[in-house]
Amino acid sequence: MPGLTSAAGVVGFLAEPEQELQVFALKVLNEEIDSLWTEVAGSVGDIEALYEDPSFPERELAALVAAKVYYNLQEYNESMVFALGAGKLFDLDHEGEFEDTIISKCVDTYIALSGSTPANNTNQPPPQLTTAFPSTANGASSISAGLASPTTPFSQSTLPSKSLLSRQDSSTTFDPSLQSGGNVEVPAALPAAVASQASIQKQLYAIIDELFERCFRGGGYRQVIGIAVEARRLDILRRAILRASDEEKAQRTDKYGNPIRGQELIEYVLEICMSVVQERGLRNELLRLVLRLLRDIPSPDYFAIEKCIVYLNEHTMASDMLVQLVKQGEPEAIAIAYQLAFDLYDNSTQEFLKKVREELPKAPESASAQPSETLEPAKEEPPEPKESDQLLKELHDSAGPPVSATEDGQDKKEEEALTPEVEKALDSIRDILTGTKTIELGLEFLFRSNRTDMAVLNKIRDSLEARNSIFHTAVTLATAFMHAGTTHDKFFRDNLDWLAKAVNWSKFTATAALGVIHRGNLGQGLKLLDPYLPKDQIAGSNASSAYSQGGSLYALGLIYANHETFALDKIREHFKKATEEVVQHGGALGLGVAGMATGDESIYEDLKGVLYTDSALNGEAVGIAMGLIMLGTGNIKALEDMIQYAHDTQHEKIVRGLALGMALIMYGRQEGADELVNGLLEDPDPILRYGGIQTLALAYCGTGSNKAVRKLLHVAVSDVSDDVRRIAVMSLGFILFRKSSNVPRMVELLSESYNPHVRYGAAMALGISCAGTGLDEAIDLLEPMIKDPTDFVRQGALISLSMIMVQQNEVMNPKVGTIRKTLMKAIGDRHEDAMTKFGSAISLGIIDAGGRNCTISLQTQTGNLNMAGIVGMAVFTQYWYWFPLTHFLSLSFAPTAVIGLDQDLEIPSFKFHSATRPSLFDYPPEQEAKQEDAPEKVKTAVLSTTAQAKRRAQKKEKQQRRESMDIDQTPTTPKTTNIGDNMELDEPASKNEESSEQEKVDGEKKEGSPSPENAKRKMEKEKVGYQLENMSRVLPAQRSFITFPAEGRYQPVKKHFGGVVLLTDETPSEPKTLMELKAKKTVKPAAAPPTLQDRVTEALGQQEAAGQESGGAAEAAGVLTAVDEDAEGGEEAEVPREFEYFTDEEGEGDA
Repeated sequence: MPGLTSAAGVVGFLAEPEQELQVFALKVLNEEIDSLWTEVAGSVGDIEALYEDPSFPERELAALVAAKVYYNLQEYNESMVFALGAGKLFDLDHEGEFEDTIISKCVDTYIALSGSTPANNTNQPPPQLTTAFPSTANGASSISAGLASPTTPFSQSTLPSKSLLSRQDSSTTFDPSLQSGGNVEVPAALPAAVASQASIQKQLYAIIDELFERCFRGGGYRQVIGIAVEARRLDILRRAILRASDEEKAQRTDKYGNPIRGQELIEYVLEICMSVVQERGLRNELLRLVLRLLRDIPSPDYFAIEKCIVYLNEHTMASDMLVQLVKQGEPEAIAIAYQLAFDLYDNSTQEFLKKVREELPKAPESASAQPSETLEPAKEEPPEPKESDQLLKELHDSAGPPVSATEDGQDKKEEEALTPEVEKALDSIRDILTGTKTIELGLEFLFRSNRTDMAVLNKIRDSLEARNSIFHTAVTLATAFMHAGTTHDKFFRDNLDWLAKAVNWSKFTATAALGVIHRGNLGQGLKLLDPYLPKDQIAGSNASSAYSQGGSLYALGLIYANHETFALDKIREHFKKATEEVVQHGGALGLGVAGMATGDESIYEDLKGVLYTDSALNGEAVGIAMGLIMLGTGNIKALEDMIQYAHDTQHEKIVRGLALGMALIMYGRQEGADELVNGLLEDPDPILRYGGIQTLALAYCGTGSNKAVRKLLHVAVSDVSDDVRRIAVMSLGFILFRKSSNVPRMVELLSESYNPHVRYGAAMALGISCAGTGLDEAIDLLEPMIKDPTDFVRQGALISLSMIMVQQNEVMNPKVGTIRKTLMKAIGDRHEDAMTKFGSAISLGIIDAGGRNCTISLQTQTGNLNMAGIVGMAVFTQYWYWFPLTHFLSLSFAPTAVIGLDQDLEIPSFKFHSATRPSLFDYPPEQEAKQEDAPEKVKTAVLSTTAQAKRRAQKKEKQQRRESMDIDQTPTTPKTTNIGDNMELDEPASKNEESSEQEKVDGEKKEGSPSPENAKRKMEKEKVGYQLENMSRVLPAQRSFITFPAEGRYQPVKKHFGGVVLLTDETPSEPKTLMELKAKKTVKPAAAPPTLQDRVTEALGQQEAAGQESGGAAEAAGVLTAVDEDAEGGEEAEVPREFEYFTDEEGEGDA
């Protein structure tokens, strides 16, 4: 039958009473509808009437024709409804745009329908969190919160009902908090016919089930998993994973011939949970399902189980899993248990690890044994929390009871006798969970691999005038960052005369720098700082400087950061005894750093007592410390106290410290912090609005939340305070550091803003989010900002460039050499502003952090949030107001190494392979000491007339000489003709010689910093692949190229490794070679010398000791503890003598 050119006649058959004619018309229209739909659209009502007529035999055909008409009219909801009514006539196997569109619409509707089902408990609104302010009967918030601000920031009338923003999210990122499903773009995407007609819903589910079966047959399990997660159908998710496991056992392949692996699907679900799903309730349900599936597998992936356990706060399951592995008795199982313990320390909170340690079984005779040998007997040492606490407190509210062992099983476990081998392994696990082993290994790596370029540091010292406190502080901070964690404090010992120029807060910062340099030196930290710590003053003795005392308490906290030991009690004791405000300031910062995230109520009360003295000097530090102690807990009482006092006090410094403290308390709380965020942003005080932005940044850090980003961008262009706009742009870096490649595009326009504060915020946002990546797009945006007319914008651009370029060489990024030269040039430029020089000095310290062996990391190696790193970066950004807070950046420094341990937790000597050229990830070349050039002699100016007169005189003299002498045919002497011409050539010749010599000197100078072209040519000549020793520097980008030889003796127990790696010994019977620990040395406390001059003379006359003994702190004690001349209570200068003066009248009278 030829194609129809008009549908007028066929459409007329639809109005005929005979059903045969109507069926004939529908069949013809169904075949030609794509070309005739414009004529049929007017009669679509007749087609719908046929579909709704129960007596019509071809209702499904009428529904299919109507669906195609609505499809061409782009009414996809109606088209889908009629396509569902077509039943089997709607062929899923037929490939076409109509079928693909309807299937896509069916999937969206299925997701919306599943998400709106009341029976689905994961779609219920989140429970009332402890961080939310309780509402009273009249709808207002708590009385203290309601009366705190004249705008009643926490009243229900000013808060949105659910989420941070009321607008729908237009992004394609799945956000289950949206109504009607995650990716449904239209709020009313669920058609009324589907919602009301059970038959339509039944047909929809049948199509989706058939679609799932087609995916299963083709191996498209990931598509099914994606739909199931968005629809919150955990039964479908479980069915897909179990089906994949069965296919794997049957050794079947997908349509591309690839084997089906159930374990890979579980890893895919874990990736979705961590990076896509943002609702805590749904994420907990997914993780619990994955955990149950993993436990049912005969040989499960223990590291995937460990990920779920950490997020779900299942400390009982963690201890059970460790005990189960240890009791197997096999070397590989014990090595896996040790590796899990190291991973738990890296990713868990102090509270979690303490519970795991307590639940590990102990033998009766060894119950009181101390696991650590290097530390004083003290209470347990919770390790450094590096994972967000966002799930831990609200778990029981959002995800039901935990999956844990029964009490009978627990009693049975305690009754079981432990063999000596099991007991020894469990003691080792306890030691690992305290964090002592990890910190000790990191300290050893940084000590033995230190590659600090002292020439750079000396250049900074010589270029900046030490009498200027900002420059002295800059050199101190650069020294601390360059030597962070290395214990190399020789610079202080060799520069006592420079150190003696530190006064007041410069002395405080210099003393605290020792804590950065010796961070992690757990065994000797207290002994190092003993000469600086406050002591009971004896009558007649000279008290040490209060600034060095306060700085020493701050340094002690930095040494034992996130490692609650006896040092926390020591700092607290000094803090309670202190009467000097400076000492209280340093003690508060030390308490906050050492007791981070402990939630200790007694320490909080001590800090609050000092806060209520209303001292601006220590109030800021106390406010920050209160937030650090309660980090991530969402403590409602602490928040109400801090909000109330922030409105009562008149000191801006106290309000600023409390604002940051509240942000720290809400770390990782996500939507649990929305009420506080909105309340603070409505406050008329710009400092509290500043704190609201910080709260938003820390609550949603690393989530990439589109709602939070939109809020930040809105504040960045609308707030009247420059400070608030600056922090709003800067906070984008905290939200998006897991998607760093998106940040340059987002802040590109902001970096060109007319407001310098916004430009500074854009620069810092790039540095925070792209730290250690060497991202070219970020560098391209920052390079023009180095020449910005505003000094603090140049400062921020230099700091951000150093954060991005940390551990980069010219092979990895050719621009790093130019950036280093720019930093050095800014230091030495006498016309440069002080703020820019300050930023350049800090930048040179950051780019060579930790002896060039540390990177800046806001997430752990397994991809979890690095709590200490994020908090350190957040407090570091406050250096804008208070320079001593700059030291917090050291908490973000992470050693980049592969440290292999065997089953005995010893460090064997072995080699592993890197499949790259050696120069690709090599250290950047050190800067050679540049010798001072002698002053160049200025040539005498010669006039053109003088030169012409000389030439005429020479020519005349030569002519006279020829006439007066006999001419020989064969002269025996050299010809002297054209002397004038030769002399004229002397000057160009000398210029060529000078230029060649200059090129030679320049070439020698450039040997230390080869050009990118030379480095590239050198790299091409190198052989690919080389061997690395254990405990070698391995950059994050290099890990994917690291392999262990298959025939090697040691093999890692973990597929993706970095940091501490447990190894299995393939030949345990052979003798092994161990590496010696070099960082463990005895440090002698320094006694105060008779005079400062004697100590300086003695230090200058000493030879450099081999191995660089840790004597810098001891040598500097006599300098830093000296009381400043202008200190309070010191001897006052004499009053000037009276002198006589004469007025003009007296002078005239005398005359």
